[in-house]
Amino acid sequence: MRNDLDLLQGEWSVAEVEMEGQTMSGVMMGNARVVVKGNRFSSTGMGEVYEGTFILHGSSKPRQLDMKFDAGPEKGNTNLGIYELAGDTWKLCLATRGEVRPSSFSAPPGSGFVFETLTRSDSTAKAPVKRPPAKAKAPAKKPGSVVTEFEGEWRMVSAVMDGAPLEKSAVEWVRRVTNGNETTVTAGPQVMMKMEFTADASKSPKVIDYVNTAGANKGKAQQGIYEFEDGMLKICVAPPGAPRPAEFQSIRGDGRTFTVWKRL
Repeated sequence: MRNDLDLLQGEWSVAEVEMEGQTMSGVMMGNARVVVKGNRFSSTGMGEVYEGTFILHGSSKPRQLDMKFDAGPEKGNTNLGIYELAGDTWKLCLATRGEVRPSSFSAPPGSGFVFETLTRSDSTAKAPVKRPPAKAKAPAKKPGSVVTEFEGEWRMVSAVMDGAPLEKSAVEWVRRVTNGNETTVTAGPQVMMKMEFTADASKSPKVIDYVNTAGANKGKAQQGIYEFEDGMLKICVAPPGAPRPAEFQSIRGDGRTFTVWKRL
């Protein structure tokens, strides 16, 4: 009979994450992945790369695991957690601080827990040949700090990704901060993506170009359009390699992200 470590081998997609009582869909998580090889794990698409080893305690109820990070922002830390395996679904609840292990699969406000639901990726079964993404050339930085009209902190008002509206509970949690020509998007404590950008307000509609420096699309360029209206910022961005949108909308299958932001 295969043990739990054998069953965890391969690539998993993050379908849903709960932190501080807030739930985010896998779409909002930027197609995050966790790859297990032996007793090592690595996760990408969460704004940073996290790597390390884990120990399973499969005889405990609920089953327990200790994740020891040796690369990334959590390097040197050990997170205590519980897990559950059911076919192609992996439930994982971790304590992000302290030495109190979760006892149930939930992450209420103030707990410091993260509850993730993962599903086995199709790529695990198909085992495709993986080719590294083409690296886009980052825009040159000008000397000193360049303040743009995007400067400052913004809260998300709405988001539509590939035609699917983001749930209100997740929208309320998302912020973007722009300093000079760099923007960071966070969901609660989690960095979702970072990008450097250039914008041209002389075009109609106004255009914006991203080069992702962290997140699921790290190293890739994206084209978008934007406008400011009644104190709101509207941005519609095409997926990497796709042509620039001509209008502010996202429909199923186009892969676009249409977001609306309000300055704080």
